[in-house]
Amino acid sequence: MCELFALSSSSATEVSFSLDEFAKHGGLTDHHRHGWGIAYYAQNTARIIKEAHQASNSSCLNFVKNYSMKSTIILSHIRYATQGEVSFRNTQPFSRELAGREHVFIHNGDLIGIAENPKFQSKCFMPMGETDSEVAFCYLLTLMAEIWQDSHEPKLELRHKVFYDFAEEMHTLGLANFIYSDSEYIYIYSHERKIKDKKNKTKYIIVPGLYVLQRKCFKEITDTSIKGLKMPKKQPKSVILVSSVPLNNENWQALDAQTSFVLKNGEITQSHF
Repeated sequence: MCELFALSSSSATEVSFSLDEFAKHGGLTDHHRHGWGIAYYAQNTARIIKEAHQASNSSCLNFVKNYSMKSTIILSHIRYATQGEVSFRNTQPFSRELAGREHVFIHNGDLIGIAENPKFQSKCFMPMGETDSEVAFCYLLTLMAEIWQDSHEPKLELRHKVFYDFAEEMHTLGLANFIYSDSEYIYIYSHERKIKDKKNKTKYIIVPGLYVLQRKCFKEITDTSIKGLKMPKKQPKSVILVSSVPLNNENWQALDAQTSFVLKNGEITQSHF
């Protein structure tokens, strides 16, 4: 299955250790060899860099790490293809413009039959590839477009409800772990993941869909690489990391199935209804 990663921070931050460890799963220490991508937000737009081959030996990913791009919102995806060919257009993150904002989406799981079901076909947002994930994203944006039609921005509670109802509907089709951003907030939905049993390769076991880690740093902390994140010196900071798997030995918390919350500036802004 694919793996997801997201960062929400109170000020612009770059990923160092966490992305390194995450990338190892993209073909080096795991089987996710079919593509990778990362999105850095700058105001209402996102810089998205992605490739349709494994991350663990990518010169482009080395450039990303050495270039030290920073953001308060970062989303990343490592692909293991189950639907759609291995190609750039099927590589996540996916993005679309809606209401003058760039919306970015990543998914882990399989949504069986979504592409054939006319209910989930959008007339306004069309998939460019063949993945179930992109069809789901286009459907989500169709739902979001209904509340973004007015000149005033919809309240967070309404945005979250649309996202949560969408995710609840999707998980009836299969495994559905989603991370989505509208350039202001990050929306999280954790369902569950299915992985091979190490003792019996013919069987699968169910594990948590996502894990979360929160870090608090204060002015007296000046180590710019504290706990795997490069941070500006003498600056207060709150950081939340979300990942399909714990990336180090810190206190990552497994999320229960069907858990949803919203992140902004390194804080949980709104929890599951």
